[in-house]
Amino acid sequence: MARDAYDAAVQTLQAPLDSVDGVADSLVGLFPVSGAAVSTIGELLGNQTVSASNEVAARLDELQFDLGEGPCWDTLATGRPVLEPNLRELPDTRWPAFGPAIPRDKVGALFAFPMLVGPLRVGAIDLYAAAPIGFEPLQTRQATHLASLVARNVLRLALASSGDDPQPEGKHSRRKIHQATGMVLAQLETTADEATLVIQGHAFATGRSMMEVAEEILAGQLAFRAGPSGIEERR
Repeated sequence: MARDAYDAAVQTLQAPLDSVDGVADSLVGLFPVSGAAVSTIGELLGNQTVSASNEVAARLDELQFDLGEGPCWDTLATGRPVLEPNLRELPDTRWPAFGPAIPRDKVGALFAFPMLVGPLRVGAIDLYAAAPIGFEPLQTRQATHLASLVARNVLRLALASSGDDPQPEGKHSRRKIHQATGMVLAQLETTADEATLVIQGHAFATGRSMMEVAEEILAGQLAFRAGPSGIEERR
């Protein structure tokens, strides 16, 4: 991938998007793959493909949803990329149900990257290549970073569609949320924007308001820390 193309993609994804429909197509243009899919997975947003570059990519997602296993589930569970550069060498025990269902005449390699926002596991990005092919370490790091940026946009759009307001009315509410944001920022050594999104996403995931979550943080009842599989909450 040309460095300028990657930098342009990062710049685009760092800004709030109106839609993620075209994200999968853009990923295919950045990496040596034949297709890509972006999906939400789990209890937070449900299982759904939100962007797919072609029918094969969409079908791979659908199979994983139906069978409950595959690279998207693994990458989200571990918080780390899943790289299968040659499906011809895939052990039968790797994915007992999903493995045999992969259309091997169309898919020779599979790669998955976790979409994480703070402690929230939003979903995964799946990339596939028609023939066996490896991912270089730099490409893996780049895809992992892009997945985190896509995750923020997917979560932002989901929260916006739910009607959850990240800036509740009232000076008192804003002050407490801003104070809590500062604490999360320090705990995770991240940006104010992501710290706010962590609070908002946690509120959404637990069915509470941002104010309630902020009060727990300020009272020391809820904190976040960087863990081995991403960012974890602790009480």
